[in-house]
Amino acid sequence: MKRVAVLGSTGSIGVSTLDVLARHPDRYLVTALAAASNWAMLLEQCVRFRPGVAVLQDPESAQLLALELRAAQCPTEVACGLDALDAVAASSQVDVVMAAIVGAAGLSSTLAAARAGKHVLVANKESLVMAGALLVDAARRGGAVLVPIDSEHNAIFQCMPPTLQTGQAPRGVHRILLTASGGPFLRTTREQMAGVTPEQACAHPRWRMGRKISVDSATLMNKGLELIEACVLFGMEPSRVSVVVHPQSIVHSMVEYVDGSILAQLGNPDMRTPIAHALGWPERIGSGVESLDLVAAARLDFEAPDLVRFPALVLARAAAEAGGTAPAALNAANEVAVAAFLEGRLDFLGIAALTDDVMGAHRGAPANDIGDILEADRWARGLAQARLGQAARTGA
Repeated sequence: MKRVAVLGSTGSIGVSTLDVLARHPDRYLVTALAAASNWAMLLEQCVRFRPGVAVLQDPESAQLLALELRAAQCPTEVACGLDALDAVAASSQVDVVMAAIVGAAGLSSTLAAARAGKHVLVANKESLVMAGALLVDAARRGGAVLVPIDSEHNAIFQCMPPTLQTGQAPRGVHRILLTASGGPFLRTTREQMAGVTPEQACAHPRWRMGRKISVDSATLMNKGLELIEACVLFGMEPSRVSVVVHPQSIVHSMVEYVDGSILAQLGNPDMRTPIAHALGWPERIGSGVESLDLVAAARLDFEAPDLVRFPALVLARAAAEAGGTAPAALNAANEVAVAAFLEGRLDFLGIAALTDDVMGAHRGAPANDIGDILEADRWARGLAQARLGQAARTGA
């Protein structure tokens, strides 16, 4: 019986993870759940799975959850804050950690799980983008296993040689091909993009995701961040990672070998597939996902991304090539820009423009420790907010 902590349990990945876990009560025990502030959903999850502890980042939400759990006679204890999150991730009562907290807030707990030698299911892409080398090193030193949850990276993981070592380029691999759906604006002109709304940007044609990652998918920044992730996870130079637009989202990514062979992982677009693979690895367990009907799918299309309409890909590749603190600064600037767009303070094209502005001011520095990463994050957020303030004052 493996004991599982689901960090980010109220998000889309967390909900899908609990769905898969519930299908295998003989194999997995949910011992900890964590969320930011959604105490009502966390309450429902605690009553159903009865974990030993539930963590909320928001103190008021934690108090409400504790009151409701007592009223429901549920024995789950409630903790609050990032330190509590780190403690859960490293707890001796946990074997498997689903790291699915969105944004930079998930970095510390993911590192804590790696240092403690856990089986870490990495859904928090920011931990790999911001501090990939540190995370890989922490996993190596702690004896942790890192299995990616992003459908693309999980597909690559499945197509890699069985001798794969996280962070080391596998022998015989020529390049990685990351597939992208193209998002909701694949056929939208740049002029039309200027007027899109948050609701339109969040209406992904293939996946149901949270608002931030949906916007990243619409700008293709999500694919840019995944490019950085792929370089970290699989020890590949940016020049050996290509992005290919595949609107059907059936081929989740591919690996090309030096002999000309290309291996691909296919499946219906449902995150329960990579979650089930990562939970069961190196075995296979049921996910609840319907079998792929290739005849019904009929066709698989591929095309190159338009880098003029989607400049976020260019920015991400440049950050991957620069290395050091550049990916952390890119991630931070993009987070601020996306939040401003969702709040109606920035138009859609302004997301990439603001990020580009911040990265243009960034001065490369090595990322030797978490302090360097957090300083780059703080600097980029501060500059992005300052630029937004300047634009608001001038009416730009």
